[in-house]
Amino acid sequence: MTSKTSFPTGLPRLGAQIAPILIVCAIVFALPLVLNNDFLLNKVARYLVLGILTVSLALSWGFGGILNLGQAMSFGIGSYAMAMALKLKTIPVHTGSGGLPDFMVWNNVARLPWFWQPFKSLSFALAAGIIVPALVAAALGWFIFRSRVTGVYVSIITLATMVVLNLVIIDQQSFTGGFNGITDLAQLEIFGFAFDAYGRATFYLVASCVALSLLVAFAFTRTKAGLVVQAIRDHEGRVRYFGYDVAAYQIFVFALSAAIAGLAGMLYTIVMEFASPTFLGVQLSLSVVVWCAVGGRQSLVGAFLGAVLVAGMQGALSESAAFLETWTLVMGALFVLVVLFLPKGLAGLTKSAWRWIVRRRLASQGIARGVGQTREGSA
Repeated sequence: MTSKTSFPTGLPRLGAQIAPILIVCAIVFALPLVLNNDFLLNKVARYLVLGILTVSLALSWGFGGILNLGQAMSFGIGSYAMAMALKLKTIPVHTGSGGLPDFMVWNNVARLPWFWQPFKSLSFALAAGIIVPALVAAALGWFIFRSRVTGVYVSIITLATMVVLNLVIIDQQSFTGGFNGITDLAQLEIFGFAFDAYGRATFYLVASCVALSLLVAFAFTRTKAGLVVQAIRDHEGRVRYFGYDVAAYQIFVFALSAAIAGLAGMLYTIVMEFASPTFLGVQLSLSVVVWCAVGGRQSLVGAFLGAVLVAGMQGALSESAAFLETWTLVMGALFVLVVLFLPKGLAGLTKSAWRWIVRRRLASQGIARGVGQTREGSA
């Protein structure tokens, strides 16, 4: 007697894949019912935004095989796009003559620079926060992938590009605020409705973007282009042999990942109420890689939860008196353990456990069915 183990296919399999996303989104939307503290709600919103950023990296790294160590660059561009728009709408006490940003007044800038002018329109800023990171990533990707640069060299190029942009922003203090960034921002206001950083409306805005990001990324992975991207990740040479334009697919997923990161950057400015060069820093960019690896880089939900859990743990440890000086060591040790013993992250562990449970259940059902048939035959 033999038993055959089978797993869902077709629509049942699609439902099983999208179910975790829907469950996570439902939990996120329900959090304000549990968190009555506005400060805590704001803190959780920050972690959710970092989760969106990690989902963007999972899309390019886990599904596209492109380890972008400069993912924070797209995040920072989106953040500054939103900050520039909100700065121009701030109250007069924080601006100079004609609404000139205060840091420009302090640096003797006479008029608003040309590249600031379009940000008087909030619609332009919202579009720029997504489109500009995507265009920058597409341009960078064109040089990288058309030249067939692969492996660690892609990581080095993306990291170096981010560092250069970070230095430019710090150096151009008269136009970017330098080390201080862009502060004293107005609240985001859409159709007369203001989004307070500590209000429920802002939290629901972040929650909606969480759902949008997860669903868009998931939908892409199910398209033909998404499947080709995953095939390129597994065997680039074979895909190229079948006549596909490998570079075009890599550039697209690279740009899509940057667009989602740009959206996260805009949300982060709204939640934090400022933009800073640290949003384009090496520390944040490497932290995103850690979060993605811990959660599971080939799982969108796993990467999202990995970021929320690990970033939350980092925040708790850094605020604890017992771990004030050693919390970075604790997080480093956690990352090393995950890399050594859980190469597919927490999502991989969960998937393996679920498969084991399903196999055990199917096996027990097969044994029970066989016993029943034997009894019927003997009767």
